[in-house]
Amino acid sequence: MISTSDHTEGTALLTIGQYVRPESLDEAYALCQKKSSVVLGGMLWLKMQHRSVGTAIDLCGLGLDRIEETETGYRIGAMVPLRALETHAGLAVLTQGAMAEALRHIVGVQFRNCATVGGSLWGRFGFSDVLTLFLALDAAVTLHHAGEMPLADFAALPRVTRDILTHVTLPKASQRAVYLSQRNISTDFPVLAVALSERDGRYTCAVGARPMPAAAFADEKGALAQGITEDSARAFAADIAARAVLGGNLRAGADYRCAVCEVLVRRAALALSKEG
Repeated sequence: MISTSDHTEGTALLTIGQYVRPESLDEAYALCQKKSSVVLGGMLWLKMQHRSVGTAIDLCGLGLDRIEETETGYRIGAMVPLRALETHAGLAVLTQGAMAEALRHIVGVQFRNCATVGGSLWGRFGFSDVLTLFLALDAAVTLHHAGEMPLADFAALPRVTRDILTHVTLPKASQRAVYLSQRNISTDFPVLAVALSERDGRYTCAVGARPMPAAAFADEKGALAQGITEDSARAFAADIAARAVLGGNLRAGADYRCAVCEVLVRRAALALSKEG
């Protein structure tokens, strides 16, 4: 039995009955069908939970720790650490630096060397910078049983879904991207995060840390259709802030998040115009 403890109070946070390193994805999938089983990512957020895990499934021996470039995009294994994404030259060019900007605030380099892209996306955390950016980039995920699907569809799946996320795919297309966030302190969770991308005249804006999981919005009113100006950026920002469902928590209230959303979306749009 493996356990982690809160040394301050002396109470167990996480208890693991059995630790398994499967030799195949089929074996991992079979193991994860039990409700008491959990797939380990970087085990950074998991170890902070108060829970008992029957079987912990470690995917580190299944070759899912590589970033592969294809003719059409980048195929990122679920066990790739966030730091590898942050420093990858190809992804930096693909996203015009938005990848590094989205990841550089996440706790610290040591943390990002352990946290995985699969764990970050599977958790669909309300504070996730990773989910926010990848939604704007039209990412797709591959599940061992369900196959490939858009990240937006995966994010809407019930949390009781029992499958193995194996890869994330980013399309290699002509696009522009910007990532902005508001934080109370540099390494804290974001108060609000915004990722904006443009591809072939189509704009996708993802709003994260709402504080619910990130959601993506299109330019339904065509505010940016004739180009990005101060006025069109302001109109687009007002529309996104009006449509995004925002709530409050200890970091900020809903009204404050709404005001921040409008500011960040406007700034992101203007930054995007400079990239063009």
